[in-house]
Amino acid sequence: LIPKTRKAGALGIEVICCNGILKPLVARIRPCDLRPETVLLIAHPSGYSFPSGHTASSFAAAFSLCFSRNKLWIPAMALAALIGFSRLYLYVHFPSDVLAGIVLGALCGWAGAFTANRLFRKK
Repeated sequence: LIPKTRKAGALGIEVICCNGILKPLVARIRPCDLRPETVLLIAHPSGYSFPSGHTASSFAAAFSLCFSRNKLWIPAMALAALIGFSRLYLYVHFPSDVLAGIVLGALCGWAGAFTANRLFRKK
C-alpha cells in the first residue's frame, strides 16, 4: 500500500502460492532426506521441497522489478540465479524444485507488478 514498496505484493502472492498451497499439496521430501548420511553445510531445513521458496521469492522480486521497468532488475536477476543455484549446491532442493520456483516467481512477479500498475496508475 505504500507507494515506495507496493511492488512487494509479488512476494505476498508468492508466499501464499508456494508455502500455503503448493508445498503442502505436493509434499515432496528433500534430497538430503533421501541420503541422511550426507553432511549439510547448513542446518537441516524443515518442510517440504517442492517448489523452492527461496528461489521463488528471489525471482518474484527480480521479475517484479523487471516488469515495472526498474533498472535494478538486472542485478536482482543475477542474485536470484545465485540463490537458485545455492539451493542445489546445498543439497536441499531438486533441480525441478528450483525450476518450479523460477516459473512461480516469474508468474508472481508479473501478477504483483500488473496489479500494482493497475491499482496505482499515475493519472
